[in-house]
Amino acid sequence: MSAHEQMRAMLDQLMGTARNGESDRHGVKFYDDTVCKSFLLQCCPHEILSSTRMDLGECPKIHDLALRADYELASKTKDYFYDIDATEHLEAFIADCDRRTTAAKQRLAETQEELSAEVTEKANAVHELAEQIGQKLARAEALGEEGMVEDSVKLMGEIDELRKKKAVAEQEYRNSMPASSYQQQKLRVCEVCSAYLGIHDNDRRLADHFGGKLHLGFITIREKLSDLKKTVEKRREERGASERERSGGRRHYVGGRELDRRARRHREAGRERDRDRGKERERDRERDRRRSRSRSKSKREGSREKSRGRDRERERESRRSRSHRSSSRERKRD
Repeated sequence: MSAHEQMRAMLDQLMGTARNGESDRHGVKFYDDTVCKSFLLQCCPHEILSSTRMDLGECPKIHDLALRADYELASKTKDYFYDIDATEHLEAFIADCDRRTTAAKQRLAETQEELSAEVTEKANAVHELAEQIGQKLARAEALGEEGMVEDSVKLMGEIDELRKKKAVAEQEYRNSMPASSYQQQKLRVCEVCSAYLGIHDNDRRLADHFGGKLHLGFITIREKLSDLKKTVEKRREERGASERERSGGRRHYVGGRELDRRARRHREAGRERDRDRGKERERDRERDRRRSRSRSKSKREGSREKSRGRDRERERESRRSRSHRSSSRERKRD
């Protein structure tokens, strides 16, 4: 991003779409259905996990810092209840991630060498200590970069103690199984981001994982969802009460979720009307077809009746002719 683009983004974020008299570049308002409500609350997974191994690509809805600034300004005087939309979005995303985690565990159970319950317990103990070391090491490095040297040094002391415990746990794990089996990589699935972790991964690799953008991004999403779920039921009740109050009062400006709902109802009513018209047209066409078939049948029956009449007339004429010839022959003989 160029310096000019960075400056423009900063101004958008600070002043919104109306800065310097501009209109928004997308031709929409923040409350439109095409705008990502999770982005407005800074918790869209597409944004948080961008440029990671699990990059979701571009969000199908609009992300615009200026629209976020508009929302933050408008939300000071009006409650749009977008936290409910964000909760539903994040719940669906995390549910999908948890399904992937379960599937990954199932694959490992099917493909890895099966261990006894005792050996599995010892392997899990090594895994847990290694993960604690990786998490604390990543945190210590972050504190050091922030200038909090004393806190970083304190964490490094805790890490040394965990390393000693891990060494003991590894020796117990090694002694519980054949050397050939010990050398095989025993994998485990990260419960936060569903990545694979190996029992022989060193501290540096684990620190890179737990301090990486992917893992931290999932922590951010899960923590945000946890916070939203604490109040979502109450917020739904408040939204319902607010909508009932507005629907029974004077006319007012409508935006956000209510606007989306009304637009959906309008579209559904239009589709229902179109279906009714289509059914009525089909009934008319069927009625016309029946009438046409009836007229055709009447014409065919009339034609057949005329044909039979002509046949009967020809038969009578033939009989009269034969009778006349017979009479003539008899007169001649006399």
